[in-house]
Amino acid sequence: MSTPPTLLTPPELHPDMELVTRVMPLPKDANGNGDIFGGWIMAQVDLAGSALPVRISRGRVATIAVNEFVFRSSVSVGDLLSIYARIVRVGNTSMTVHVEVWAERNPVNPHLVKVTEANITYVAIDEHGKPRTVPRD
Repeated sequence: MSTPPTLLTPPELHPDMELVTRVMPLPKDANGNGDIFGGWIMAQVDLAGSALPVRISRGRVATIAVNEFVFRSSVSVGDLLSIYARIVRVGNTSMTVHVEVWAERNPVNPHLVKVTEANITYVAIDEHGKPRTVPRD
């Protein structure tokens, strides 16, 4: 019996990066040339990037700043996107997250390509949408 294939992990990934989600874009997410819309990728990064701040703040967060967003390579239908994140700063009410998106391409001969990276700041909010202190324990 053969060993089932495993998903690739980028060899140069920072050791503090956590896999927060995997997603495969669909034809509806692409333009007429088959390239995935940048806005779709940005939405996936924003959603995935919020996972760690939600855990750390133990509650709701809102995106307050996209400090940097770099598209390094195009994304196509059929690419399997792995989105990794790590906290780079925790303030009184906000947290900054570094996010990297890696595409696993060509299932016959799989290889990885870093397609996007971003730095996004989230603020912890209360039930009224007002900033609240990030717990320190």
